[in-house]
Amino acid sequence: MPSSLIAWLDHSEAQRQRMLQVIDGFREKGTLDELGLGTVRDALADRFFPGTSTIMTRARYFLIVPWLFRELEAKSTPASRMPRRSRKMELNLIEAIRQSEDRKGNIGQRAGQNLKRLPSDVYWAGLGTWGIRSFQGSRRDYFDLADRRRVRTHQHAIRGEARDDEHDDRHSGPWHGGLPDAAPDFPSVCSLALRRVEAEYLRDRIITGRRTRASLLAELTQRQRPHGDAPFVWFHPDFDNLPERHRIELMHARCFSELMHGAALLYNVMLAERCGDAFSEYALDHRSQFQEWTESLAADAPALRAWDRLEFWNLIREMNPRVSPRTRDFCEQWILLALGADAGRLADSRGARRLIETRETQLKGALARLTNATARQRWNGASATAQLDFRWGITRTLLDDIAEGLKRKD
Repeated sequence: MPSSLIAWLDHSEAQRQRMLQVIDGFREKGTLDELGLGTVRDALADRFFPGTSTIMTRARYFLIVPWLFRELEAKSTPASRMPRRSRKMELNLIEAIRQSEDRKGNIGQRAGQNLKRLPSDVYWAGLGTWGIRSFQGSRRDYFDLADRRRVRTHQHAIRGEARDDEHDDRHSGPWHGGLPDAAPDFPSVCSLALRRVEAEYLRDRIITGRRTRASLLAELTQRQRPHGDAPFVWFHPDFDNLPERHRIELMHARCFSELMHGAALLYNVMLAERCGDAFSEYALDHRSQFQEWTESLAADAPALRAWDRLEFWNLIREMNPRVSPRTRDFCEQWILLALGADAGRLADSRGARRLIETRETQLKGALARLTNATARQRWNGASATAQLDFRWGITRTLLDDIAEGLKRKD
């Protein structure tokens, strides 16, 4: 990847995080966006669960990261030394968490000192969305401006306390003024379990934050009710009691997720078949999954046919005007095929297979696996087989962390 692109990404944190998630997708067979549905998926995920990402692990990192950076500032670390010292602190944190009573989701547990994606990298954008990070800019900007911030803080101390207008708190530099203090033994001792005061803070940030308070995330955080084992948020036990607009948007998401899942499964069937005898078991397995999908589709057909897709696409356009006409056309063509009279024979439909192959070629050009034998050699047997859940998996973990923290007596 050209260095100029990396530099540009540093100055657009949201775009940078999206790019890093795409790169991560190449390591996760269930989430790779093979058919270019990511713009629609992310529009809905950002609407429901702002500030989250699939590579997050636990809620307490929303506090751990600012604590580490605040400690660097407290020690008057020069801007030139901040990147190296912050990296060292984040790497040392791995062992501290490993020794704690709650270490599930420890970022770097396996990689150790070779960790590439630091917690601050994973959570930086979310910290801004949740209103915990007041500083507007990338981590590189944060480091570069450290010396200037120190001078400004000194001037404020002389002139009197300034105000943080956005949060109606006393000025606290780059972080929200109400951020709880870390424990005295942090960072040498660190667990991923939230203390009550920390859980209350995260809850309040979500339900009052300018960019989160109207979201489904805020609604579920405020309710503090069990999520059960719901694999998708539209199966949440409290679904019927949600505000109408959330229920409508979730039903749009469910229809899109269930219908487009078949396209991903057929892609895997076709790819396994083209890989030859060595992948025959994969081909059978993917065909079996596709058959299960067609059966579930038949059961839900009346509701799916009644789906107001015009309303859905208007909603998506409102969320992300950059969703391309090609993406919409591909989805619409697939949906028409899936809801057609011959849906039961879709796995062997020439039209359906041509649509999938054309879409991959459109996205990847000469590197499309379905048409490039060399590209197929790097395939591991399954790609993008997971049904879209719009980040419900990680969101459920974050919500559970907060709920557990609220039960504790500090």
